[in-house]
Amino acid sequence: MEHERYMKLAIGMAEQTAGQTSPNPKVGAVVVRNGEIVGLGAHLKAGEGHAEVHALNMAGNKAEGATMYVTLEPCSHYGKTPPCADLVIERGIHRVYIATLDPNPLVAGRGVERLKDAGIDVHVGLLEKEAISLNRFFNHFMKTNLPFVTLKAASSLDGKTAANSGDSKWITGEDARLDVHQYRHEHDAILVGVNTIIQDDPQLTTRLPSGGRNPIRIILDTNLRIPEDAKVLHDGAAETIIIAGSSAPTERIESLRRDHVRIIQLDCPSIEIYPLLERLVEEGVTSIFVEGGSSVHASFMKERCFQEMITYIAPKLIGGKKSPSVIGGEGIETMAEAVQLEIVSVNQLGDDLKIISVLKEG
Repeated sequence: MEHERYMKLAIGMAEQTAGQTSPNPKVGAVVVRNGEIVGLGAHLKAGEGHAEVHALNMAGNKAEGATMYVTLEPCSHYGKTPPCADLVIERGIHRVYIATLDPNPLVAGRGVERLKDAGIDVHVGLLEKEAISLNRFFNHFMKTNLPFVTLKAASSLDGKTAANSGDSKWITGEDARLDVHQYRHEHDAILVGVNTIIQDDPQLTTRLPSGGRNPIRIILDTNLRIPEDAKVLHDGAAETIIIAGSSAPTERIESLRRDHVRIIQLDCPSIEIYPLLERLVEEGVTSIFVEGGSSVHASFMKERCFQEMITYIAPKLIGGKKSPSVIGGEGIETMAEAVQLEIVSVNQLGDDLKIISVLKEG
């Protein structure tokens, strides 16, 4: 079907901007006249032109009487840029296919109403499922005012994340590790517990062959035990936020401050996940990639404060009672208390399996 073909093209362009548009959604647009593509556009960065603007500018005079395919409802309000709905009307577009409505309460159907009031033939819902998945971070944030949380785990076939000595390099292969860096690029922030810093001294940066965007580094460290020589304190590669409890030593707070390092002290003695997420919204964080370790994962699981889990499973056996597993903590008492997930996809990366699951609602 030709309509689906054009919308798939718009979705494909939007997908290529992953990691660039936050806090805005990823959007693609295609303008077609007499069966010919005359304009293409994608939103590239917050504060810059929206997808519709780029597509209409490319189309020029050929936009008159044309059909537009756009992955998200055109905006109808003044933000950092003028309303796209007004521009679509002004350029004489005859028909618009919209994949999904905008959950932003400033838009939320108003863009469609404005187009219809101008006499434009509007169709909503073409490849809606794909478009909603494209902007799952944005949609979740708009509906809950909380960051979208992705848990990541890499384990052996028997569920272990390290040997009994703590050695964890490397459980998974190069393909899986490269995939992790793509997720880092796409999320606003990466989060680990202080034990991960103490044991591995990681950089927590994005290292893709073509570069990539470094996320904000968030370290959960209730009593500020982070070593003074930790890489995240000195490399300046990305902003680093250390989350401390209310009883953290004042002298440690002062000694850890750097140009790119901030300490946020919560009002509770131990770090609670839900208040933490509310606080991180104030820092502009709309998506978080949680890399662990096991006690951190346990906290997110216990409070069900996550939306997606990415699990990489290596064809290895580690065994041992002292070898850590993906989820630590005290666990559950009965199977009825188990957190229910829905498996979305399973595929192979090199020798490893990648499983994408989402938290079941209800």
